[in-house]
This record gives sequence, structure tokens and C-alpha cells, in this order.
Amino acid sequence: LSELEALMERMKRLQEDKEDEEASQEEMATRFEKEKKESLLVISGGICTFPVTVSFDDEIVSTDVSRYIEDPGFGYKDFARRGEEHLPTFRAQDYTWENHGFSLVNRLYSDIGHLLDEKFRMVYNLTYNTMATHEDVDTTMLRRALFNYVHCMYGIRYDDYDYGEVNQLLERSLKVYIKTVTCYPERTTKRMYDSYWRQFKHSEKVHVNLLLMEARMQAELLYALRAITRHLT
Repeated sequence: LSELEALMERMKRLQEDKEDEEASQEEMATRFEKEKKESLLVISGGICTFPVTVSFDDEIVSTDVSRYIEDPGFGYKDFARRGEEHLPTFRAQDYTWENHGFSLVNRLYSDIGHLLDEKFRMVYNLTYNTMATHEDVDTTMLRRALFNYVHCMYGIRYDDYDYGEVNQLLERSLKVYIKTVTCYPERTTKRMYDSYWRQFKHSEKVHVNLLLMEARMQAELLYALRAITRHLT
């Protein structure tokens, strides 16, 4: 099977499995922890399959980017140290954008919550209902896997989501691309862009980028707004 056909087959199989039998809460929690730990080992340019210590603290930002920034050492840091046994988890059910973040940010800056919410919803729901040459395809499952994987990298878990879908739908090269674009955008290369979903249209892959950026922004907002809420209470 081609990459596209294999992906569509996995989507179909996952949908059938979900209809036949849903995973237990314990199984879903285990799958999340596995995916969360693996995401810490995903690095730009490759994915490690065994525990390693990788530090980017001393890396020098490439000269073509450094001239635009004041602090070359400023950048993404993993939410937990590699090798830690118990990684922190932000349970989305305890603090969600819809139920908590939206109302707080509107209080802090009038109407900005409505604008942000509209932006999140528009990008998340954007679809042509196509996958490359296939039409009338429901891509909801795939879009949710992309969005939730970014939140998983930031330690955010949705209790009602089976993270086994992430592992089934997002192949190695795509996870590398997601981690790079989301956390180290200056390292993104055309080779990475070309390495995943080779049969998809550019417009579909650009939508992936938009989805990743909005997921990252919402994750950052959730952490910041939760901290503000705790301070106010």
C-alpha cells in the first residue's frame, strides 16, 4: 500500500475498533503516558528509541536567525527532564479553554477571548474533506490526533481521548516534523516538510502547520491562564 492508502486504512480500522469496543480509562491513561514520554525523546532530525540525554542549552543559533533576536539562548525547553520516572501531567478536564481560560482572558482583555476562540475553532475545523486525491473523507480523527499530540508534548492530557490513535496515525517522520515546527521552528527544513505525507497537496500540509501553531498557542495559554487563576484565588 502507498503511504496514503495505509493511513486511510488505519483510520478506517480505528473507527471500527472504536465502534466495537472502547478502551478503558486505565488503558487510555497508560497510552498517554507512553506517548508523553516518547515525545520527550523526539528531536529535530530524528527520533530516539531508547532513553538518552540531549541538551540544547549550549547550541548556537544559526547566524541567519540570530540577527533577528536579542537573546540567542532563549528557546523551547521540555516541560520535564528526560529520564524522570513520573512526568507532570496537566489534566485538561481540570482547566479547559472552553470552561476556564476563555472567560478569564475576556475579563483581562475585553473581547479577546472571542477572537482567540474563533481563531482556534476556524483552524481546527478547517477541512476540504479530502486526503490527497481522495474526496469526501472525514478528517476529524486525523486533525484531532495532530492537535492532541502537540498538547501531549506539553504534558496536557484529555481523559476522553485514546492516545493510541496518535501512535497509529502519526508516523515517525511526521512526529519529528511536529516537534521541530512546534518547538524549534528555526530548524525546520524543506527536507523535513517533504518527508511526510508525500502524496498530500501543499494546501493540506500548510493546514497541518496552522493546526500545530494554534495547538501550541492554546497549550501555552492554558498554562499561563491557570497560573493567573491560582494567583487570583
